[in-house]
Amino acid sequence: MTKTTFTFKHSTLKQISALTFALAASAASAQPDAATREAYPEIADLFNAFDVTHAQTFAEINKINENAYAKEARDMLEEHLTMMANMTMKEMMAQGMGHGENMHMGMSMDSPYGDLEVEARITLRNLMRETYSDEQAANAFDDSGVLNRHTSQVFKHGRAFENALFAIYADSSITDKRAAVEAAIADYKSDTRHSVALTPKDTTLLVNHPQANAFKTAFPRLSGFLWTQQWLQLASLEAIIRDSVDDQFSGGIDVVMERFENKIGSAGGMSMYPAPSELPMAAAIAPDLYSQSPEATIILDNLNVLETLVADIMSYPNLDNRAELIDAAVARFTDNETDNVLPEEYLLFALRGGIYNQGGPAVGELSQSERNRSREAMNMQHAMTMSNGQ
Repeated sequence: MTKTTFTFKHSTLKQISALTFALAASAASAQPDAATREAYPEIADLFNAFDVTHAQTFAEINKINENAYAKEARDMLEEHLTMMANMTMKEMMAQGMGHGENMHMGMSMDSPYGDLEVEARITLRNLMRETYSDEQAANAFDDSGVLNRHTSQVFKHGRAFENALFAIYADSSITDKRAAVEAAIADYKSDTRHSVALTPKDTTLLVNHPQANAFKTAFPRLSGFLWTQQWLQLASLEAIIRDSVDDQFSGGIDVVMERFENKIGSAGGMSMYPAPSELPMAAAIAPDLYSQSPEATIILDNLNVLETLVADIMSYPNLDNRAELIDAAVARFTDNETDNVLPEEYLLFALRGGIYNQGGPAVGELSQSERNRSREAMNMQHAMTMSNGQ
């Protein structure tokens, strides 16, 4: 990937040095900094709440996995997922098999776990509406009791980077945003053990790994809820970047917040606008960030893809080796040397599911999907075309 070279004046270097020190300090808590809280207090509170609800999502999935009354649903879901995995791409395309379509006869077309998932979403939405201290948010993944310490630290370190990016664009005193982002990236990757790769990973792993699509098939309400939160994190970043570039885009955060509330909807999941049906990716939802820093965008997408992989593994029924599979997924995404793809392949995958299906643009208008297939279906269609030599 081409690296952009910057030439800095002495004053800019001093500013970056101070910023790097501040970012290193805030990374320990992984929480929104003072500039974010002062400019956007509601966003800062939500970012803390998202850490708590993301961690609790894994705990709620685990509870349903251990619920004795859900055994029949788990068995039926396992049968369905196994059937999907063993079908050829052509058979799946012909039947329109995707994220939960044409579920096994007798299984709820809405959700395999019915009221159990509804209750879990109600719990998560109520948690999201609470206010949390920075300390509570910082400890959320450790306190979930589901993820091991290493995985928790990778997610926490990623949250620190996300919050640092937002703080850079929220802080009007930082005049050289690109240089500040470079400093944030340098701070992030300095912790090599807990950093995801800075190069794009083979994101087809998301739709092709052995537990692929288990999260949105088993828990359509929870996946939509989690991805709506991820959409807000990306969309609010896009809105504030636009605001910093051109005054005509001021007020974008208000638009983003209104759309977020419409997507979150009621406790049970009823909403005015649909939640994302595909994992939102930074290259699609925050294209201005990609224009300014492809590397920062790739970090965010690697983090979000890894989180969904972990959710897939957590959601797949009747697994005996979840911990080992999660460790393997984390190792894969924190390794800079393997499973890397070219930037154009990464961008193709990020856009393949469609911006609308990923939650829609931050502030622009898009009233219906520009795609007629899900990301996995588009990927299968691409693979079929390539295999036929067309």
